[in-house]
Amino acid sequence: MRFALADWLVTVAFFVVLLAIPAFANRRRAHTSSDFFQSGRSMPWWLIGISMVAAMTSTNSANLFTQLIRENGLAGNWVWWSFLTGGVLTVFVYAKLWHRSGATTDIAFYELRYSGKPAAFLRAFRAVYLGVIYNVIVMATVLLGAVKLGAVLFGVPVWTILAVTAVASIAYSMIGGIRGTIYADFYLFTLIMVGAVAVTAFALSQPEVGGWAALMQNAAIRPKLDFLPRFDDLDTAIAVFIVPVAIQWWNVWYSGSEPGGGGYIVQRMLTAKTPNHALGGTLFAQIVQYALRPWPWYITAFASILVFPDLASIRAAFPDVDPALVGNDMAYPAMIKFVPAGWLGLVAASLMGALFSTIAAHLSMGANYVANDVWVRFVRPQADGRELIRVARWTSVGLMLAGCLLVPFIADAKAGFDLMVMVGAGTGAVFLLRWFWMRINAWTEIAAMGASILCACFFQLVWPSFAVPLVFWKRLLLTIGVTTVVWLAATFLTRPEKPETIARFRSLVRADGRDVGRGVLLTFLVSLAIFVFMWAIGVILCR
Repeated sequence: MRFALADWLVTVAFFVVLLAIPAFANRRRAHTSSDFFQSGRSMPWWLIGISMVAAMTSTNSANLFTQLIRENGLAGNWVWWSFLTGGVLTVFVYAKLWHRSGATTDIAFYELRYSGKPAAFLRAFRAVYLGVIYNVIVMATVLLGAVKLGAVLFGVPVWTILAVTAVASIAYSMIGGIRGTIYADFYLFTLIMVGAVAVTAFALSQPEVGGWAALMQNAAIRPKLDFLPRFDDLDTAIAVFIVPVAIQWWNVWYSGSEPGGGGYIVQRMLTAKTPNHALGGTLFAQIVQYALRPWPWYITAFASILVFPDLASIRAAFPDVDPALVGNDMAYPAMIKFVPAGWLGLVAASLMGALFSTIAAHLSMGANYVANDVWVRFVRPQADGRELIRVARWTSVGLMLAGCLLVPFIADAKAGFDLMVMVGAGTGAVFLLRWFWMRINAWTEIAAMGASILCACFFQLVWPSFAVPLVFWKRLLLTIGVTTVVWLAATFLTRPEKPETIARFRSLVRADGRDVGRGVLLTFLVSLAIFVFMWAIGVILCR
């Protein structure tokens, strides 16, 4: 696939604008650590919401959705649709609590909720666990998507793609802090959606597809348009619907869809002007994320089934691509083959926008944790704002390099998704309950995170050597079960938190029971409304 001069000009212009936005933000405001990490708490709801969605939209998103649809139809997306309820619960129950807490990061929360050495240890442990270990896994999965796209678009070796991506991502995320990242996310998300629609339009024009109406009426596509799985195939129904809807959304910590909020979602909520802006931005993000954003990718995925009906057809179309990279998740990059010169640069820029928006979110989050929750808390309490910014920037470099090194060990988009889900399995209930059930203490969270990561490592690294097949949903339920038993035991076998700490925390966040009840009711009503909106769009598009 060859770039024309116009394509190169568009790509260069993309990078110029991308780097100019955070540089401008840095020139104007980002001279203090408060502005670098929290934008001086000045962000409006709509900008926060778009930034959240941009952060959740990676190069791997289109690849993952394509793989899910090719393997299990539209209903296969319940493995991530189920997280909507947790996101809406964050809107109506937890967003205001996070904003009232005044925490600089969601990790700093621990020394507000708990006290003493266990709280300090938990803060450091969680900062490294989430900011380094989990972040590296997420970035490696995102970079895998970039590798597959780059192999199709440019035909260059894996390490060349990773090197270029690493340099550009580090430069972008280090310039302007969270303010520059949020401003740039608006630009990136707009570009992402324009590029996605362009790919869809050219996919529909292929002779094998025959246009929109022909695609939707094709006998190979009609069975894959159902929103619910077929329950006569019980294993598939359990894997893609029953477990995600009944258990996964509230008991699994997954980046961007954390029960009770966390990670870069909380990071952006803490930049809001007011609690209402934090709430509005988070709700706006859920609507865009689930009901609007994915449809161009879904339609392209359906078209790919007709153009590339199996993996052999993808390999035949791209003989120079490493066969190890070819999977159902590569069908989306393969469809970009039909984008003509002149449009190709725009599509490439949109995909790079998806890459940088997610990578920057994770670099910013990890750097924030290491600087504020490890360096200034445990290494150099006297560090000033400039030193914290330097530490954050060097942390970004280290995280990026580690993510690049992990890429070869992840097979495809779904494998990366499963790994991220497994690492957070069983911890979600703790994150939901810790605001209200005061018997939970620091050891509860330490035990939950320790058990989940050990179980994930066991099932991913040790279990395969037993040569006994164990499908993913069974491994997930076993991890959730073991983790839950461990954290409940830790809760009741250790001392409760000090009464004065509990009283201080309650007075700070003011978690009112009536507000919570109303929030839970609104959660399920609004979740249902968003699902209905999503289905209505689907019915209109797919009829």
